[in-house]
Order: sequence, then structure tokens, then C-alpha cells
Amino acid sequence: MTTQAFGNYIGGSWLTPTDVAANINPSNLADTVGEFARGSLAEVDAAVAAAKGAFAAWSRTVPYERGQILKKVADELRARTQELGHLLAREEGKTLPEAVGEVARAAQIFDFYAGETVRIGGEMLAALRPGVSVEVTREPIGVIGIITPWNLPIGIPAWKIASALAYGNCVVFKPADLVPACAHALTDIIARAGMPAGVLNLVMGRGRVIGQRMLDHRDIHAISFTGSVPTGRLIAAGAIGGETMKKIQLEMGGKSPLVVLDDADLTNAADCAIDGAFMSTGQRCTASSRLIVTAGIHDRFVAALRERLARIVVDDALKPGTQIGPVVDPAQLDQDLSYVEVGRSEGARLVCGGERLKREHEGYYFAPALFVDAAPAMRICREEIFGPVAAVLRVKNYDEALAMANDTSFGLSSGICTTSLKYANDFKRNSDAGMVKVNLSTAGVDFHVPFGGRKGSSYGPREQGAYAREFFTQVKTTYQLPL
Repeated sequence: MTTQAFGNYIGGSWLTPTDVAANINPSNLADTVGEFARGSLAEVDAAVAAAKGAFAAWSRTVPYERGQILKKVADELRARTQELGHLLAREEGKTLPEAVGEVARAAQIFDFYAGETVRIGGEMLAALRPGVSVEVTREPIGVIGIITPWNLPIGIPAWKIASALAYGNCVVFKPADLVPACAHALTDIIARAGMPAGVLNLVMGRGRVIGQRMLDHRDIHAISFTGSVPTGRLIAAGAIGGETMKKIQLEMGGKSPLVVLDDADLTNAADCAIDGAFMSTGQRCTASSRLIVTAGIHDRFVAALRERLARIVVDDALKPGTQIGPVVDPAQLDQDLSYVEVGRSEGARLVCGGERLKREHEGYYFAPALFVDAAPAMRICREEIFGPVAAVLRVKNYDEALAMANDTSFGLSSGICTTSLKYANDFKRNSDAGMVKVNLSTAGVDFHVPFGGRKGSSYGPREQGAYAREFFTQVKTTYQLPL
């Protein structure tokens, strides 16, 4: 049987690929989702030229008309949640219910930004000279390079692309190598919604080729990136230190703490830890991989987690009843396994999981791993693993827990489980993270609120909600004498 080959989308046309890579289902290595283009430097240049050429007309389109196109995208995503969720689960390894939920959220995002098109405000300020008026307005930037990760292959592209387009920008979109099928499907939906040629361009391929060209290109005015810390730092250095001086927005990971105090509701605390640390195969930048637990509840909390993890169903992402699917690829599996050995070698005690699993089909299955007797200086407590591996750290009291929670180079998300209003309020004020949860999982943020962190987790303006305008628009100040 011939596998279908999918090309890039540039200037309003789907191109025939000359170089392709196979896209393999991590739940079943015998299943090829398709073959997807590995773009060239020439295709990046063509995509940028198309976006540059389309910008003048698109940026001056009546905002409501832009919103109507985005609304059509939302409607189709909503109508196809099951179909696209199946594709997402098959490609990335996320369980089918989670995948369907991600597609539904993407629809909500496009709905939100359809409305944002007519909510772009400005200001009229008093001048210091008689008769002079001062107007402050927001305008689109130009051509935006969007580089997205593999763990939310429709959700993250949706919130970046929808906001960029809503504010009148044109886009060159480079998805992660591991999830081209979702990117192709989303681009196709946007193109058929009536998007003018050149406004959105898809260039799939290797990051070191496509991403680097985007970073170096003079006609890309800004880059929004979500991915690893090393790559984010390279983008920052290239964007600021190079000749182009691009505006940048970087989301680069986390090592999120979940604090559990003695007075916490044990059932809820265990729910928060299981969801935050292990669901989505732990492949979330907001995952609560550090579980900081006070001594009075420590043993009961660990016992509750062990009992729940023993019942977790790890299997094919598309199989009914699966709670955790495979990790995304062999490199991530090797990384998870290597960190298990690192934890053991540093003296932490593995109480469950941590091994590769066999299932009906060969896939990248991994048993969620829980360490206890961990120490803050251990690598498993400091480095982002990006897998279903969590470590429990025992502390004496709230003050020690807060200090340990903040003792990290990351600052994306944090959480606390407590029934004390005093400690909840103190944690909200003093947690050094961009997003704070009380008696909730550290993972998951609504589409209409700002997403982002502090320290090594994020750089630049926040994503999502109305806050996205800070990145995707530029401010103009205009003075005028009466005519």
C-alpha cells in the first residue's frame, strides 16, 4: 500500500514534496500516519516572500472580516473534534479523550480571537501643547515566524496562529518534526476558511534547517517559539544579537512544584498530583514533577499515589480505557529511562514504575515512575525530564516547602494543596511562578487567560487571551494639530 505524501503550503498552494519523512504512530510502530515534507531553504524564502506580499492587504482588512474567517475555522474544528482527535492521538500518543479535548480547545481559541479582532483598542491622551491631540494605537507587526512543539500539536499552534492572524499579521508556521499531520490538517482548515493566499504558510522540516532560516531571515519581524530551553536561548541570541533584531516570545519549559501540606484533603491532593505529574504521559511543561510534601501527611500521600499508579492503564492511545499513552518517540523514551537511572544513582528510592512496557503492538510504552527520599540538589529535582517521572521531597513545614518550591531556575507553574486560607493566600503572593494553582493540578490553563512564566521558563510577553496583543501588535503614538 502506498503511503500518502503531504507537502508544504506556500502562497496559497500545496506543494509536491521532493523530500519526505515518515510519521510513525508511537502506540504502534507498524502504523505510518503519512509521509510529510522536509522543507528546503528555498521553501522558507518563498513562504516569507508570500507572507510579506500578503501583509499590506491583510493588515488593512476590516477586522470583522478577519474575525469571520477565524470563526469558520472554529466551526470546522468543533465539527471535526472526534476525527481530528483521532489523528492527534495516533500521531502524538496522547489518549483519545485528551486529544479530542485539545481539538475542542483549539476551536474555543479561534472563537475567542474571532471576537478579539474587533476589540483592539487605543487611547486618546491629553497633550502638553494647546490644541494638539495625542492618539495611541496598535498595529500588526508584519511577518511572524511561529515555531511550535510536539506535545500540544493543535492547541499551541492554534493559540499562536489565531492571535497572530486576528491582529493582522501574516504567518510562516514551522511545526515540530514529530507532529506534521496535525499541522497539515490545521493549515488546511484555515486555508479553506477563506484565508487570502500568503497570509498563512506552512513549512514542515528539520528545525536546524527551517527554524534557523526563519531566525536569520530579514523579512521575518518576530518569532513566537515554544520548545526546549537550549533552543530558546539560541533563538534569543540570534534574534537580539543578529542584524534583524526580531521581537521574540519564548516558552521554554518548567520544573513545577506541587506543595502538599498536612491539612490538605488527601484525595484531592492525590488527584492533583496524578493529573499534574503523569497525565499526558507527563509531557507537559506545566507538569508537577516536584511533589513537596510536609512530614505529617507524607507517608499517607505516597501510599495514595502508589495505590493509584498501580491501577493506571498504560496502553495504545486509541484504545478505550487507556489513561496514559506511550511517550512520543525513542529519544524521549531513552531520556525517561536514563533519568530513572540518574535518580537511583543519586540516592532517590524508586517506589514504582520506571521501566519500559510491552503491549499488543510495539510502541514507546513507559511505566510512570515515582521517586521518594529525593533531595533538592538531585538532577531529577532540578532538570526538566518531560516524561511521567515525579519525585517526592519531604519538608518540615510550610516555610520550608515554599523555599524549596521557589528554589529552581524555572518559574512556569506551581500549586499548593491546603485547606488553610492563610497558607493559600501566602503561596499565591510568594510563589515565584507565572501561574499559581490552589487545590488544582499545576497543568492546564483556560484559553482566555495569560499563559507564561518567569525566570528560565519564559521570555517576552505572555501568550493567550487579550494579553497576546502585547506581542502580536506594536504601538504607534500620533500627534495632530487641528485641521
